[in-house]
Amino acid sequence: MAGGPYNIPRKTKGESRFFLVFSTRALIMTLVLGAIGAGLFYPIGILIGKKTIGIIGAVVFGLIGFIITTFKIPESNNFEITRKAGGEYIDQIIMRYLRFKSKKNKIYTFFTEEKKHE
Repeated sequence: MAGGPYNIPRKTKGESRFFLVFSTRALIMTLVLGAIGAGLFYPIGILIGKKTIGIIGAVVFGLIGFIITTFKIPESNNFEITRKAGGEYIDQIIMRYLRFKSKKNKIYTFFTEEKKHE
């Protein structure tokens, strides 16, 4: 008895992949930070006479952008940061921190005082 094709279940998060490695947001962040790195280091390289400094700066900044958007904080109970944020993407943690700082470190809580029965 011959069986038909069977699709192996995969984890898909709704993000398409480019070049088998880059998700959409990782590709965008890599290109943006690569351009920032080139913009910062290429003029310095021209002044010194070594244009490869600009290329190296673009690659390093692009790699940082790729790492930030691709990797997750490891889950571990050894450190407080990994205990609280383990398993979340690094860029989401950075965005949450920037939103918190933009509110000038204010945390709003909802508190209702219970009536004491006497």
